Amino acid sequence: MVRKKYNWKQILIFAGIVFLFFGNLTFYIWYQSESIRLGYKIHELEVKVEQLKEEIKSLEARKEALLSLKRVERIAREGLDLQDPKPEQIIFEDQISK
Repeated sequence: MVRKKYNWKQILIFAGIVFLFFGNLTFYIWYQSESIRLGYKIHELEVKVEQLKEEIKSLEARKEALLSLKRVERIAREGLDLQDPKPEQIIFEDQISK
């Protein structure tokens, strides 16, 4: 039985092909794992956006409650001791139209 001898050129070509194969395989695995990681990150950010939208809604409702005219008037009358103006305190300015 005679073994075939390979020269350096054939060995280098074979090693290059093996290197390219494993390089492509490594890149493919990295690409897939990165895609999965980004998918999880996107989902996490979408959940956070929804939570922030809900928080905005609740803060807007609280703002409306705090700025209601009845509440403001009650605070003005009870907390600041403000009263309605008397008729003699009201000054009307004449509006001159040209």
